[in-house]
Amino acid sequence: MTIDAQANLRSLRDVLRYAVTRFNEKPLFYGHGQADAFDEAAFLVTRAMSLPLERMEIFLDAFLTHAEINTLIELIERRVKKRLPAAYLIGEAWLQGYRFSIDSRVIIPRSFIGELLKDELQPWVADPGAVGSILDLCTGSGCLAVIAAHVFANARIDAVDISVDALAVAARNVEEYGLGDRVRLIESDLFGALGNARYDLVLCNPPYVTDLALSKLPHEYGHEPTLALAGGPDGLDVVRPVVASARTHLNPQGLLVVEVGDGRAAVEHEYPRMPMTWATTSAGDDMVFLVRTEDLPAEAASVHSAAA
Repeated sequence: MTIDAQANLRSLRDVLRYAVTRFNEKPLFYGHGQADAFDEAAFLVTRAMSLPLERMEIFLDAFLTHAEINTLIELIERRVKKRLPAAYLIGEAWLQGYRFSIDSRVIIPRSFIGELLKDELQPWVADPGAVGSILDLCTGSGCLAVIAAHVFANARIDAVDISVDALAVAARNVEEYGLGDRVRLIESDLFGALGNARYDLVLCNPPYVTDLALSKLPHEYGHEPTLALAGGPDGLDVVRPVVASARTHLNPQGLLVVEVGDGRAAVEHEYPRMPMTWATTSAGDDMVFLVRTEDLPAEAASVHSAAA
């Protein structure tokens, strides 16, 4: 960008217009919280300036300093040239009204389980106040653990991840929400380090992207940790051990909630006789399934072999 052109950008409105133009000039992908070039530009510009996105119109005609303009232009160009998601550029993401600090050590929060938590997992949880223990497997940034702690006020939460880097990010979010006395972060390969612990509720947003889909993901996803995305040939490499062991870690009448993206067909093929419910989310009813303790198999293999 030339000095003369930069001098023509004076207000937030000017920079926002410039950002939308730049984003529309390139084949960018918007799958990390924003729907299109305008939403992405509005999020990046306002949050980089620590302004409330929902009240952006108040500030549109405010003049920016030269330093602020330079900062915004640099972010816009990095979004275009490096294909970095806006959330990584500004170090924050939002899920169901909750703000989370993030960086490239974790995937950007976007779980559909967050929608179900916001509704207190109704109608599957009759009394939110009666939920005393929750396990969040593959916690990543800790976003679901934090939301669950707010929704289920009487629950203690164990948030598990195999990635030490992810747990460091989760620790920051737990601290920022003042939940250190209720959310315990545990390095573990799924249930491996949990001993005989049992929970009323087990949440899991595992890696579920199939090998084929992973190879075709837009460039933006290449900045996220592959460990948090790759689900193997059919997307169920992590789902299988979760289902296999969940029953021994759930209390009677407990509930397992698992997100699988567009993997409904694979799940139903793998577990044709396991009673499950597919929750309706903003993306349809193929994303998240729920199973009661008593309906889970003692071993996943027993269910699969029964259909053979």
